Amino acid sequence: MGFPILVGQLGMIIVGFADTKMVGLYSTEALASASFVNNLFNTAIFACVGFTYGLTPLVGSLFARHHDAEIGNMVRNGLLVNVLFSLLITAIMGAIYFNIEKLGQPDELLPLIKPYFLIYLSGVLMISIFNVFAQWAYAINRTRMPMWIILVSNVLNIVGNWLLIYGKCGFPELGLLGAGLSTLFARIFCPVVIMAVFFLSKDYRGYRNGFLSGSISKRAIGNINRTSWPVSLQMTFEAGSFTIAAVMAGWLGAISLAAFQVIVIIGTLGFCIYYSVGSAVAVFVANCAGLSDCAGMRRYAFVGYRIMLVLATMSSLFFVFGAPHIIGQFTNDPLVLSASMALLVPLVLYQYGDATQINFANALRGTSNVMPMLWIAFVSYMVIGVPATYLMAFILGLGTYGIILSFSVSLFIAASLFLYYFLRVTRK
Repeated sequence: MGFPILVGQLGMIIVGFADTKMVGLYSTEALASASFVNNLFNTAIFACVGFTYGLTPLVGSLFARHHDAEIGNMVRNGLLVNVLFSLLITAIMGAIYFNIEKLGQPDELLPLIKPYFLIYLSGVLMISIFNVFAQWAYAINRTRMPMWIILVSNVLNIVGNWLLIYGKCGFPELGLLGAGLSTLFARIFCPVVIMAVFFLSKDYRGYRNGFLSGSISKRAIGNINRTSWPVSLQMTFEAGSFTIAAVMAGWLGAISLAAFQVIVIIGTLGFCIYYSVGSAVAVFVANCAGLSDCAGMRRYAFVGYRIMLVLATMSSLFFVFGAPHIIGQFTNDPLVLSASMALLVPLVLYQYGDATQINFANALRGTSNVMPMLWIAFVSYMVIGVPATYLMAFILGLGTYGIILSFSVSLFIAASLFLYYFLRVTRK
């Protein structure tokens, strides 16, 4: 089940690689600016995507009992709640835009950062809409359909990058701005297509009828909020710690920020692969939860974890042996190349913590007992993680190396706590 999700995630990684490569080869300033905006928006994007994840256990539980019409009504309510949430996030990011000069980034990057920021902001709502329907598809075990949509949108994104960044085939040379416009188009494409499939395909008639004939229900909205907010805030705190780390990297200069972006985009390869398996774990745990099968919940969680450990090892080996070639794809600046190569050890170190926390966070999400995720994430990433980043980077004088190294601290703490609470919730 996780394989189509994995393919879709790999497609997103390819786009991230292509974006970073094309922007990085265009100029170091464009790469540093993209690093700042992308990492700043990671918090907003993960907040929105995490909020849609609250639908997965609800739909998965209904699917196990074959309640198609109720699933359609749940999607209807979920769409409303998620649209409102994404508009809230858009407003918050808009407020940040008007105070962007106060974040201490290099002055020469601001003319590139500001227009790119606004284009990125325009796509937040589209991400939420697509992921509402994607979570529905995952929860009913139709994982291939979102995969194909993501892959096609990725091809469009890469082609758009080539046309608009460098000004090919008569298009204007827009640099970083062109990368933003291409990404925005791809993000609009995804919800349009998946909604067309949902409303027009005969295979989904039962869900569509439930959506159209259903009503906005306080009970459904309450259930969605109960499962969505903790997951969203958990992912927000996690992504927020990375965003704050990117801001700190910017304090060290454009070279540091560019190297940080290269390492983060490489690390995304591991993260997205792990999350594909984690999404499958959440669905199967939710199916078992719908049948009150505690043994089944644990079985799927630990089968998923064994797969995670294999993937983390493969990712680490890939990073170690392929690093010079991979990093060289993103920049031809010798200073950025050298700074990036120096960050490989902490990059590899945090892979196992990331894989573990993703597996058991998703397993816990599948049980619908998600409230512990909120305080676990807050303590691990904000109370411990952010101070650890500042301590290692500035107090201990490790610079960007210390920033990347600090990720292991928060990830391993979160992983241990997610595992503990999952075992506690699934105790017979």
